[in-house]
Amino acid sequence: MTATQGRAAAENGRGDGTQDPTTDETPREHPTADGGSRAWSDFGGPERNDTVAAVVRQWQAVRPELDTAPMEIIGRVNRCAALLQQAEDAPLRRADLSRPEFDLLGALRRTGHELTPGELARETFSSGAAVTKRLKQLTERGLVERRGDTRDRRVAHLRLTDAGRDLVDGIMPEQLAYESAVLSALDGDRQGELADLLGELLSRLEGLMRTLRV
Repeated sequence: MTATQGRAAAENGRGDGTQDPTTDETPREHPTADGGSRAWSDFGGPERNDTVAAVVRQWQAVRPELDTAPMEIIGRVNRCAALLQQAEDAPLRRADLSRPEFDLLGALRRTGHELTPGELARETFSSGAAVTKRLKQLTERGLVERRGDTRDRRVAHLRLTDAGRDLVDGIMPEQLAYESAVLSALDGDRQGELADLLGELLSRLEGLMRTLRV
C-alpha cells in the first residue's frame, strides 16, 4: 500500500483499505429463517443513511450471521420517538412543565371531567406514587384543584383550574403543528398506512403486556 493509499484508507475509517461499515455503499443481505437472504433494498428501497442504518451496518460487519431486520423497525421507532419528544417538549420547558406533568393535565382536559388519582394513573400509564407527587406540584401551582369525596374521605376528585385549562389549550396547537410539519413528507395515503401499521403493532404489544402482568 502506498502512502497515498494508506491515507485514503484511514480517511475511510479503516486502515486495511476496506470501507467503514457506516459508509459502505455495497448492498448487504439479511439472513432469513429459511436459510435464504434479503437485500437491504427489500426493506424499503435504496440504502438508508439514518443513524439506525449505520448501527445495522456495523452489526452486519461484525456479526453477518445475525438477522438484523427487526432492528431496522424497532430501532427507528425508538429513535423517532426520542427525537419527536425532544422537539415536542420545547413548549413544555417554556411553561416549566415536565412531560409526565403535562400528560396529567392533558388527561384531565381530554376526558372533560373529574378523575381520581387512580384513574389518572391508568390514563397516563404511571404509578400511583408518581401521580400523587406530580399532582401535589400541579396543585401548588394552581393548575389542578382537588375535591374530596362526600362519601369516602380517602378518595379525591381532581379537575383543571381555568389556568390549567388555558395552559393545555395554549400548548396543544403548537405541538400538533409541529407533528403536522414532521409528517408532511408523507402524503395522506402513506400517513394512513403508517398509522394502521403502528396501531396494529401497538395493539399487539398492549395485549402482550396485559398477559404478562397477569
